[in-house]
Amino acid sequence: MIAVRTRSQLSRWYVRLATRSCQTRVVPGFSEERLAPANGIQLCYQEMGAPDAEPLLLIMGLGVQMLGWDEGLCEMLAERGFRVIRFDNRDIGGSTKLGAAGVPNPLDILLRRRGTATYLLRDMADDSTGLMDHLGISAAHVVGISMGGMIAQTVAIRAPTRVRSLVSIMSTPGDRWLTRLPTRKALGTLVVKPGRGRDAAIEDGVRLFRAIGSPGYPFDEARIRELASASYDRSHGRAGVVRQFHAVTSSGDRTRLLRRLRVPASVIHGADDPLVRPSAGRATARAIPGARLRMIPGMGHDLPRELWPTIVEEIVATATRADNGPAGGRPSQAAGAVT
Repeated sequence: MIAVRTRSQLSRWYVRLATRSCQTRVVPGFSEERLAPANGIQLCYQEMGAPDAEPLLLIMGLGVQMLGWDEGLCEMLAERGFRVIRFDNRDIGGSTKLGAAGVPNPLDILLRRRGTATYLLRDMADDSTGLMDHLGISAAHVVGISMGGMIAQTVAIRAPTRVRSLVSIMSTPGDRWLTRLPTRKALGTLVVKPGRGRDAAIEDGVRLFRAIGSPGYPFDEARIRELASASYDRSHGRAGVVRQFHAVTSSGDRTRLLRRLRVPASVIHGADDPLVRPSAGRATARAIPGARLRMIPGMGHDLPRELWPTIVEEIVATATRADNGPAGGRPSQAAGAVT
């Protein structure tokens, strides 16, 4: 159950938030990295928060390791009564790489040829529920960003009793006709040939997030460099990212299936997102019955530190709409699983 806080406790929490840079942690940091067998592969994951707290599964986007869920943001979520779980999707970070499958043909990706994809979003969704199985979690609050939002939507479609609440951030229901192409600047950073070596990878990361980031907030170059360097040191290589992208392009439109969901849901999207345009967020919210849409001015395709409190409050508000029950326990009702 989400922790209920008194007015004085809330006041102290906001003070801690305002002075975070000069204080010690209120909650313990992440556990060591562990491997979990899930859906025939191994997923690398970490946890933060009380073991008996409400499970919150965080699913990251295309080509970004679990480090993309910043530890400071996760601390804020743990403080609000969640058992926070972040993990590397397949083909990236410390999770299983499917290198034997090779690199998809660009024409197959462009034409969305499902038969040539190494895996689909439904396989990545099953990875997520497989991780929950390993951790003994019957149902969790699920939050996904970008491709992770697509995976989170697919988890709710395929295994509705496993999802207590759903938050889809800067994502899409998969209908290409409802969403406009990225801006020319954002698209240019995606198609440019990546450089070789650690220094080039860091510069590529800075260039990418400068192009797709939030124009209404300061660009935190130091934080992006730290993320890019830490990610490179953990694992690097582009083939897995291309296979992930092929899974996105070939998985089809989820709009009709999303209309069957009966789960508390919120959609968060940047009003100035240059990569996954705002129309995609609006389409996602329209597709999910009862979904709350939070369109944030000045937000692009990233999670600037200044917006962490807003993101946390939306996740908490969505979770509190779920049926109250024991931690990791009673799921919300849904209209039936889809295979």
